[in-house]
Amino acid sequence: MSTPRKTAIVTGASRGAGRGIAAALGAAGWQVYVTGRSDAGSGRRTTIEAAAQEVSDAGGLGVPVRVDHGDDAAVAALFGQVAAEAGRLDLLVNNAAALHPRLTDPEPFWEKPIDVADVLNVGLRSAYVASWHAAPMMVAQGSGLIVFTSSPGSVCYMHGPAYGAQKAGVDKLAADMAVDFRGTGVAVLSIWMGILLTEKMRRAFDGNPDGLTEFAQHAETPEFTGRLIDALHRDPELAELSGQTVIGAELAQRYGITDEGGRRPRSHRDMLGSPRVPHPAVMR
Repeated sequence: MSTPRKTAIVTGASRGAGRGIAAALGAAGWQVYVTGRSDAGSGRRTTIEAAAQEVSDAGGLGVPVRVDHGDDAAVAALFGQVAAEAGRLDLLVNNAAALHPRLTDPEPFWEKPIDVADVLNVGLRSAYVASWHAAPMMVAQGSGLIVFTSSPGSVCYMHGPAYGAQKAGVDKLAADMAVDFRGTGVAVLSIWMGILLTEKMRRAFDGNPDGLTEFAQHAETPEFTGRLIDALHRDPELAELSGQTVIGAELAQRYGITDEGGRRPRSHRDMLGSPRVPHPAVMR
C-alpha cells in the first residue's frame, strides 16, 4: 500500500515566493493546495492553475483554488474543501500578502497611497484567519506545522512602516501561537527569506545574463525556502523550534540544504539585524 501524500496549503502561491515554495513541496511529493486570486491570465503572468501544474510536474499533486484572502468566507470554504477532500492538513504556509506596486518607493509613508496599508489585512490578518482555521484540524490529528514567510523588515526599516508592521506581526503570531499549541503536537515558525530570485526578478535581467549571474550570488530562489519547510516538517526535533523566527539561510546549515548550483545563501544577520527573541513570560 502506498503512503498517502502529505497535504499542504500554500497561500498566495500563483507567483513569486509562494509559487516556488509550492513547487519545491511538490518535488518532495506533497499534495499542495495552491491559492491565489487569479485563476486565468495571459502573457507571462503566472496563474494558480499554472502554479498547481508545476507542483504536479515536479512529482506532487497540485490543486488550484481561487481564494481572495481578504474574504473570510472564501478562506473558510478553502479549509472546508481540504477537510472534505484530503481529510487532514499537515502544513500551512502563510504567504499571501497585498503588495502595493508603490510599496518599495522611497517616499515617506504619508506620500504613498493609503492602500499600501492593505498588507496589514491581506498579509497579517489573513495569516491569523488561515491559522485559526488550520489549528483545529491539526490539533485534532495531533500534528502539523504552520509557517509564516517573513523578512528582516520586521526589525529594520524596509519599504516603510506598513511592510515592517506586517512582518513584525507575523513573527509575533508565530511566537504567541506556539504558546497556545504547546502539548498539541503542532508547531509554528516564522522564516526570514532573503532577497528573492523570483520569475519577475529574472525577467528584469532579460538581455543581461551577466547581471543576473551577479545578482543571483546574493539572492535565494523561492524553491530554497520550500525545501527548508519540507525539512522542518520532517525534523524530529521540530517542537523545540516552535515559536521561533528563524533565518532561512541559517536554517539551511542545520539541514545541509543548498540553493540552485550548490550556492549557500548568506543570512545577512550582521547587516539587517537578528530576529527578536520573545520574553518567556506568559500572561493569561
